[in-house]
Amino acid sequence: KKIKKDLIQCLACNHYCLIKDGKVGICGIRLNKENKLYLLTYGKPAAINIDPMEKKPLFHFLPGSQIFSFGTIGCNFSCGFCQNWDISQISKISNSQFLDLEKIGENWPPEKIIDYVLKEKIPAIAYTYSEPTVFFEYAYDTAKLAKQKGIKNVFVSNGYLSKEAIAHIKSYLDAINVDLKAFSEKFYNKICKARLKPVLESIKRIYDAGIWLEITTLIVPNENDSEEELSKIAEFIASIDKNIPWHISRFFPQYKMGDKEITSFEKLKKAYQIGKDVGLNYVYIGNVIEENFESTFCPKCKTLLIKRAGYEIENKNLDFKKGRCKICNQTIKGIWQ
Repeated sequence: KKIKKDLIQCLACNHYCLIKDGKVGICGIRLNKENKLYLLTYGKPAAINIDPMEKKPLFHFLPGSQIFSFGTIGCNFSCGFCQNWDISQISKISNSQFLDLEKIGENWPPEKIIDYVLKEKIPAIAYTYSEPTVFFEYAYDTAKLAKQKGIKNVFVSNGYLSKEAIAHIKSYLDAINVDLKAFSEKFYNKICKARLKPVLESIKRIYDAGIWLEITTLIVPNENDSEEELSKIAEFIASIDKNIPWHISRFFPQYKMGDKEITSFEKLKKAYQIGKDVGLNYVYIGNVIEENFESTFCPKCKTLLIKRAGYEIENKNLDFKKGRCKICNQTIKGIWQ
């Protein structure tokens, strides 16, 4: 949006950066060049992998399938525990150096990605590793082509998408995992350099748009692990839909938080129980290999439906065609095929 001469506003995320001519936004990759907005990383992913779907993590979306995963440098958050900080934070350098950013990454225009995915018969594409909102135009063009070819599209996001971004891409986005990192403005301000409220609003908009939604919370010791805060997260999810899967993830020391302790398994189990107590039907513990806390059980008859151990999965009693428990015929929410 053009504000005045030499000043534009970026509408991709909830920072709504006001960017002067020759400068970039908070993400470091969206440039005002002569009063036009340019994405410096278009077609230039800094990371590409073929991942299991469960790594996103998505447990109720095409289980056991592969997903083509990519992301460019740049992020609109500055999380002190970021596991991909070498990709996400590298763009936050002096604005005078932005031209060098165009040299980072491989050459993968949208058409090349679609051709590769079709050739390898991979059913879905994940926009991940860094925040996909900041490379929105690249993601959008790829997702649009993918949809035309019957390929599913997945965002792995911090949830800071603007209402404009959600409206623009909702027709092409099949699933999203949103990191709900905490339930306090203090945490978001201090650790992420962002705000909580826009994330909560985006989660509601995503759900209302009919996009399959799963939520992840990384439990960071002494930062977001109080019973009160975990209860607020679980209650918020339940207030939208008790069938939204909640992934509780174990923290390992990373980036600027190398001196923190690993989250105790007792704390993870406590969070799991909090989710169950507020009525969430599907709660999972991540970054541990613990079958009882990774597997999917029928919320009605408690039958084991999908057995998981790490990224190994085994369908026990879920009818993928009908999306129902084979034992009691309970509908199990998700996109199974």
